[in-house]
Amino acid sequence: MPNSADALRRWLGMFCLAMAAGMLIWGRTVLQPHLTGVGFVCYWLGCFTFTFAAIFVAMLDLRTLRRRAQEQHRELIRRTLDETTASARRESDPSEH
Repeated sequence: MPNSADALRRWLGMFCLAMAAGMLIWGRTVLQPHLTGVGFVCYWLGCFTFTFAAIFVAMLDLRTLRRRAQEQHRELIRRTLDETTASARRESDPSEH
């Protein structure tokens, strides 16, 4: 079940992605004649920073989801084995017949 950390991580990822997309659009249209020299390098470095931050946040989210899925899988196996064992004990217990 998603929690506030998941929501924050996803919001942060979307923010970084939106910033990178916005910077890309602005850099290729409105700001293109004004970006020269060091300003050009700094601007596009910022855009790449937002892009890689979005990728990093997505990888963190993927790792968290995979870990949660593994934990749920283990819990499901444990409960199934417990139920199966309890059922087998009830069937083999002669005192209940």
